[in-house]
Amino acid sequence: MRKKIVAGNWKMNKTLQEGLALSKELKELLENKTINCEVVVGTPYIHLSEVAKVVEGSKIHVAAQNCANKESGAYTGEISASMVASTGADHVILGHSERRAYYNETAELLKEKVELALSNKLIPIFCVGEVLEERESEKHFDVVAKQLKDSLFELSKEDFAKIVVAYEPVWAIGTGKTASADQAQEMHAFIRKTLADKFGEEIADNTSILYGGSCNAGNAKELFSNPDVDGGLIGGASLEADKFLPIIEAFN
Repeated sequence: MRKKIVAGNWKMNKTLQEGLALSKELKELLENKTINCEVVVGTPYIHLSEVAKVVEGSKIHVAAQNCANKESGAYTGEISASMVASTGADHVILGHSERRAYYNETAELLKEKVELALSNKLIPIFCVGEVLEERESEKHFDVVAKQLKDSLFELSKEDFAKIVVAYEPVWAIGTGKTASADQAQEMHAFIRKTLADKFGEEIADNTSILYGGSCNAGNAKELFSNPDVDGGLIGGASLEADKFLPIIEAFN
């Protein structure tokens, strides 16, 4: 059975003190609950080691929101995959639409990041998705397939099996728009078929595919009820424990 995952992406929010307070609150809320999914919090770099200490031994995993495509060296301001791993984080979000759009991250760059993340035993949450213009011109399937192929399809089956995929309809991020449950299922099923064609049915069936577009307490249960939607990559709704918790509980 593939993992059900609810991952929060805090983006560039929360001071260190606020992030620690949120982590403690979430940990305490989950302590005595039975939950049917894995929980991940994606924090800014400066939070990683402190948040990892706070949630150690709990039901919460920690993710970086990015890592460099270099192992080490004279790259001022960058953070390597080995540095991320040294903090106690065990996941890393790669290829987020904001990184692609604002920082011109290419398929080749992301391929290098994925390989370094895997070599440092981090689990990549690899994001794919189309912008509104691509959706309206019915190129969304081609766009997503190309993003997968160009960055992930040179991996061995063994390495690809460690990847989590997150589908972001970019037109639904922070806009209040949400893909319908049917639209989400259609794309998730397409992604799974694309993976099956490359890596085989067994690996595709075991790959967790998350939905990442304005998911919240009100729509999580309907989205997650789809057979190919294995959870969510949650932005704004992950910044408050009382808004994040109902999304986690949507799997109960």
